[in-house]
Amino acid sequence: MGKVTVIGGAGFVGRYLVGRLAEQGHAVRVAVRDPEAASFVKPMGDVGQVQPIQANIRNEASIVRAVAGADCVINLAGIMFPGGSQSFRAVHEVGAATVALAAAGTGAGQLIHVSALGADEESASNYARSKAVGEAAVRAAYPDAAIIRPATIFGPEDKFFNLFARIATLSPVMPLFGGGRNKMQPVYVGDVAQAIATIVRNEMPGGIYELGGPQVLSMAALMAMVCEQTGRNRLMLPAPFFAAKIKAFFLQLTPWNILTMDQVELLKTDNVVGGDLPGLGDLGITPTTLDAVLPNYLYRFRKAGRLPSAEQA
Repeated sequence: MGKVTVIGGAGFVGRYLVGRLAEQGHAVRVAVRDPEAASFVKPMGDVGQVQPIQANIRNEASIVRAVAGADCVINLAGIMFPGGSQSFRAVHEVGAATVALAAAGTGAGQLIHVSALGADEESASNYARSKAVGEAAVRAAYPDAAIIRPATIFGPEDKFFNLFARIATLSPVMPLFGGGRNKMQPVYVGDVAQAIATIVRNEMPGGIYELGGPQVLSMAALMAMVCEQTGRNRLMLPAPFFAAKIKAFFLQLTPWNILTMDQVELLKTDNVVGGDLPGLGDLGITPTTLDAVLPNYLYRFRKAGRLPSAEQA
């Protein structure tokens, strides 16, 4: 078993991945900006097997130290909401290149870079465009890298279903941007973590993997599912994209990270796998359905919690 460095390993995907890597017998370094805040990862392995270490993706020297001696480097660093020095360019483009160059320079035998489904250098979305530029930088520095493109990831700590569940508790209306016709294929965070761990365990060759769940649903169907799971009877109100952008312009000025104009751009295109690249099935993983997971964490938005509601609010 080898040594694995996980950049951003204390985040959403990382907290599911680190334990799986430890179970496989790897020594895991979790590279984060604040190791003390990431101390919760230590019990995910035997004593001393999982170690948080300090690194900042914007600091090349710290990344080189973090990956030195690693057999495998996994880059999970990514942001949905830019702010201050944490810009899309700094994290998704320059940061991705920094990790790939460090992995190549220190002789890591495997590099796994987590991008996003819909990465496209021609996209009108800054997020999607930066992800594509980052992928190109990774391939240039480390041609044999495995690039993971997950669809919208769901799970207890997600920022998608939790956000709309919160909106359902506060507003009598669920907005359907663009009419809610855009298609999505949410993928469970545990499946994404298992896919990465499988690639590490089997030392699989590089290439691009697209990870999507078993269900392709419209945004309107997903919002109806949120209302059902939270026990809320809400009006589904179609909203044109230009109106959504106006609303997002003001919301992105708040500290709540609810909606940005760039996210509205993302919603204009379907977020589903193309089917011509390897996915979960090729890795021997049966995708987890939304119904199997959503009730386990959206119950907290119900008036009666885990108990059946007498009536919808």
